[in-house]
Amino acid sequence: MTANLFGDEPPPPSDDTPRADAPLAERLRPRSLEEVVGLEELLAPGRFLRNAIESDRIPSMIFWGPPGSGKTTLARIIARTTQARFVTFSATNSGIKEIRTLMEEARRGRNVRGGKTIVFIDEIHRFNKAQQDAFLPYVEAGDIVLIGATTENPSFEVNSALLSRSKVVVIPQLDRDQVLAILTRAAADPSVRSNGIELTAETLDFMAATSAGDARQALTSLQLVVETASPADSPIDLAKAKMILQRRSLMYDKSGDEHFNIISALHKSLRNGDADASVYWLARMLEGGEDPLYLARRLMRAASEDIGNADPQALTLAVAVKDAVHFLGMPEAGVALAQLVTYLAAAPKSNAAYVGYGNAVSEVRQGDNPPVPLHIRNAPTGMMKDLGYGRGYKYAHDFDDQTAAMDCLPEALRGRRFYEPKDVGAESGIRERLEKMRKARE
Repeated sequence: MTANLFGDEPPPPSDDTPRADAPLAERLRPRSLEEVVGLEELLAPGRFLRNAIESDRIPSMIFWGPPGSGKTTLARIIARTTQARFVTFSATNSGIKEIRTLMEEARRGRNVRGGKTIVFIDEIHRFNKAQQDAFLPYVEAGDIVLIGATTENPSFEVNSALLSRSKVVVIPQLDRDQVLAILTRAAADPSVRSNGIELTAETLDFMAATSAGDARQALTSLQLVVETASPADSPIDLAKAKMILQRRSLMYDKSGDEHFNIISALHKSLRNGDADASVYWLARMLEGGEDPLYLARRLMRAASEDIGNADPQALTLAVAVKDAVHFLGMPEAGVALAQLVTYLAAAPKSNAAYVGYGNAVSEVRQGDNPPVPLHIRNAPTGMMKDLGYGRGYKYAHDFDDQTAAMDCLPEALRGRRFYEPKDVGAESGIRERLEKMRKARE
């Protein structure tokens, strides 16, 4: 950032050519819309984003997408093609005072010469509320155009006032073929070929497949192989590449969006009875470094929420696996968790207990909460007995059907049903017994 953005004359355009020793992903970053791979839907002729860039009518935007999908690249292309001044901010070294100083300079430049300033904030989710609020009045007044890039859901990480004044542009994750196209183009670049290293098509495909859609990660792997291998080993086949790379990185942020996306996928796969998908998502989380006890807790929840009384053993097994995970630790705990997820996926499902509890909670929160009927109140003292506590109570064990003709809900809720068991698994027997007791009470 410069100390003074607006002098009497516009500053010459900056040279953003990367240094020769910059990382490969930086050196080969696309410099025009035509070079961008994977954003065809967003950048096709006639699309909003393409028109906005080419006509230099950029609104405030939030680019939301996974790592290595092209968010910063788009911002750099906008900087290169727009007539506006382009300023970048970092959450780690930009204080409120510095932000406001530069925003005031942007306001003065707009008032004096009609100059426009685009402010780019990479990883805007790392800015705290006060830092984000500092930009708001300048966005509202049109003094700046704000472009934020984030890997986190902006609904949670960007102030609602700032979000309402920006257009959210969802940047999709690159697929395997798109990453392969980027790698193939990179492998043919003179700066890469100058190392005298050739890579087989199988090796490039492996790098694309294991990049998790992250072009930066894929290019970093390519650079590592090219700069580590000896020309005598060329061409680099898959076995040699694996030896150099050792272990692939998984796109998994234990506190970010991908964490919630994958635990959601695991839970919904269990609910849908898909054991294959369940064990896959489990492995994704464990290999990404997730706490196995966190997974054990979530699976205990699924055992009650989605299986419930259709298979009461599900919760028993979940508790046992939790203890096993705590005792064993990783990597052995992974097998116990796999046993649990496959059991839960195959088990008969019922959410009746979950729904019944939710119905009861809803009634309690919005209802009048009528008093406990006198006949089912405890009466430990003579005074309470004189007041009618426990009067008319009938002992269920004295009746053949183990239920007495006695209402246990308040008068206002008489006949209300909260728990409706399903006719599946062990819960079908519970359903039959409850119906029999309801009829006996009538």
